[in-house]
Amino acid sequence: MVSHASTWVQPASQCPDVSALLQLSFGRPDFWRVKIVGSPSNSFRVGFAACSLMHVWSAMLSRLWLHAIVLISSAALLVACANLASAQAEDALGDGAADPVKLFEQAQTAHARGDLARALAYYEEAIKVKPEFPEAEFQMGSVLASLGRLGDAESAFRRALKQRKDWSLPYSALGILLARTNRDTEAETVLRQALKLDSHNNLALRVLASIRLREGDAQEALKLAQTATNDADAPASTWLLRAMAERALGNKAAAKTSLKHVLEIEPENIVALIERAELYVEEVDYERAFKDLKAAEQVKDADKQVLYRVVVAYERAGKPDDAQRIAAAAGLIRAEEASADGKIKVIGTKEEIEAANSEAPSIARSAIAQLIEKNPRSASLLARLGASYRTDDPVRSLEFYRRATQIEPDNPEYATGYASTLVRARQFAEAAHILRRVISAFPDNYVAHANLATALYEQKRYPEAIPEYEWLLKKRPDLAVAYYFIASAHDYLGEYKEALAAYEAFQGRADAKTNQLEIDKVNLRLPSLRRQIQLGQGVKRKP
Repeated sequence: MVSHASTWVQPASQCPDVSALLQLSFGRPDFWRVKIVGSPSNSFRVGFAACSLMHVWSAMLSRLWLHAIVLISSAALLVACANLASAQAEDALGDGAADPVKLFEQAQTAHARGDLARALAYYEEAIKVKPEFPEAEFQMGSVLASLGRLGDAESAFRRALKQRKDWSLPYSALGILLARTNRDTEAETVLRQALKLDSHNNLALRVLASIRLREGDAQEALKLAQTATNDADAPASTWLLRAMAERALGNKAAAKTSLKHVLEIEPENIVALIERAELYVEEVDYERAFKDLKAAEQVKDADKQVLYRVVVAYERAGKPDDAQRIAAAAGLIRAEEASADGKIKVIGTKEEIEAANSEAPSIARSAIAQLIEKNPRSASLLARLGASYRTDDPVRSLEFYRRATQIEPDNPEYATGYASTLVRARQFAEAAHILRRVISAFPDNYVAHANLATALYEQKRYPEAIPEYEWLLKKRPDLAVAYYFIASAHDYLGEYKEALAAYEAFQGRADAKTNQLEIDKVNLRLPSLRRQIQLGQGVKRKP
């Protein structure tokens, strides 16, 4: 059960959320026109001559995923491939409607105006005329991403990469898209490939840094962000990402320097103002903290999650009235003292919490995911979502449980849930390792013993599995199936007398409704097993 929390969550810079961090990675969404130049041989080569067409400033970094999709299409175009040889343009086909170059240029014009439907139609037509057209595939993927058609966008980016494997830009765009859909592992692989092709790919540096920071690897995040800020034109978001990594590593002085860069570029950057205010609060420099917080209040259309950090900062600076004022204006719920009723205490609206407690998995999962954005350090919520996916999507379940155990590594419930999902995903060795640690600290954890028994049995580590099943029987003597696994383990080891005794114990306790498969196997095995014992076969189990 989820209910309201009684304490504030940690600042986002100390517990970064991937959606916010990915938003930071994109920077100012400039649109860059791509110039197509045809080759004299009629099989044109495409050269990119980047020239800035227009600046489109997004509302603020705090708009999270709603704007992240739009930013994919625009920010990805920041990198220009000016190294390709240029040639004199030539209308080889003599008909603009059948000339892929002209079609591409028309698509670009529509794209720049924001007429995405028309741009998409032109890109598609250009590809029909020239199927091997990676630049058009890439731009079409950008438009599709802007339209929210993420699956189609991914396919377009992958086609661009297949047609032109040495081009870093589609790798960057695909990496953002994968991260957008919570596929961080795939995103990292793609982004690292982009950097192999172009170590100065600023977009790939920023997105990968944001993911590493979200994963808790502030060291690599800082290294990547530092490389990105070496670019003289690095946007404010890159410096902000660097500041967050520096703060996570405890280097407050460096973080404030980086935040100064952010605010010199964008004086009304609300996230930077809040980050610096939080640092000032930590240093008990309330006068400067209040100045930044007041400036943050003036920023229009701020997201609730960002405003919540303003509330937290005021609360910590000893200004509860201001905190209450901002919370009320933003529609945030300030929780009362929590009761010891076993509920998960979180920050969220009444509607979100009610949805998180829904009996419908799809509704509950969506609501819990939203609450995690507001409570990024809530191991309970992460574990709850992990448990929800354990049966039908073990891979996704593993990711949520892994994050929960990173936050609370000593929590046996989360560790056991993680290991249980590993067992379901048939990653038995890793599961057994984790479960051994849990049992060493909590020897009476029944779920841990049950999963360890399964993990050991499936690895054919029968001598180790048998004691675990015997432990389970001491706790639950009516657990008939445990006798079956003990018997079959002895059987595999050639310990036939012990196997026979356990099989017979299983037969005397088994329920035909729930153990019919095992009953049939035992009935088939027993005649030959008794014969083997009569013949003196098998090995005697060592005492």
